[in-house]
Amino acid sequence: MKGLRVRRPAVAGIFYPAESDKLLNAIDECFHHPLGPLGGVEVQPTKGESEHEDQGRGNGKNMIAMVSPHAAYMYSGAVAAHAYHAASLLKPKPDLIILLGPNHYGLGSAIATMVDCYWETPLGKVQVNSDEARRLVRLSGILDIDDYAHSRDHCLEVQLPMLQYIYKHQFSIIPIVLWMQDKDTANDLGNAIAELIESSSLDVLLIASSDLTHYESHDEACRKDGELIKAILALDVAKYYTVLERLDVSACGYGAIGTVMVAAKRLGATSARLLKYATSGDVTGDKSAVVGYASIVLTD
Repeated sequence: MKGLRVRRPAVAGIFYPAESDKLLNAIDECFHHPLGPLGGVEVQPTKGESEHEDQGRGNGKNMIAMVSPHAAYMYSGAVAAHAYHAASLLKPKPDLIILLGPNHYGLGSAIATMVDCYWETPLGKVQVNSDEARRLVRLSGILDIDDYAHSRDHCLEVQLPMLQYIYKHQFSIIPIVLWMQDKDTANDLGNAIAELIESSSLDVLLIASSDLTHYESHDEACRKDGELIKAILALDVAKYYTVLERLDVSACGYGAIGTVMVAAKRLGATSARLLKYATSGDVTGDKSAVVGYASIVLTD
């Protein structure tokens, strides 16, 4: 990785521990939390073939894509662990992981990736696949190369330690953050991603990083998110955007989810499953103003 730029962690020590041993313990706790996929199971989720593999409630063998939340691990980590447990079962393991999430700060280009760099976490370095990222830029026509857009955001960063935890092999990434998240953008970018994958020899996993309803009551979040999740599970992009607007669902990464739905459908996804839904109120006990979290897998 000599000569490559480094994207340093922006939220280590805030959203997750900054020390590697504490981070590994925190991720362990997410998997074994009562809300996690291995609650009460003592076997690590990365052991491979084992009698406990079904505990994750999500057979990852035919996964094309997944939706995962991106709050601090103490709030959403247990929900996120469901999708990552399913992803740990993938065979073969992905060579390339395309991560999409919202540009929370509105920095830089409206739709941005990075090249000639790696992302650093307390667990090590993950290299950006610059060749494939540049090819996606050419295919899409709307994706820019812009490091600044990624400089402060947490939405993709918090996914990387989870990936490093479940995958011991070397993988590369294409990171994408979106400030423009409308349906046309999702269609254009999603089709470009599908075209990239269709013409690639790599095994690829898509990840949409998004929380759902923000700062409403637990009951209201469950109601709104339940309707939105129904549209995702139906793989109905038009209905998904209609529900977003009709119910005014404050999902921050809605465009990332929409893009992944478009790409996954073109790549052969025929079904989707909700592995876990919870709110921050399920963790803290305060259900007056919560954030909703879901782990969803899209499969062929």
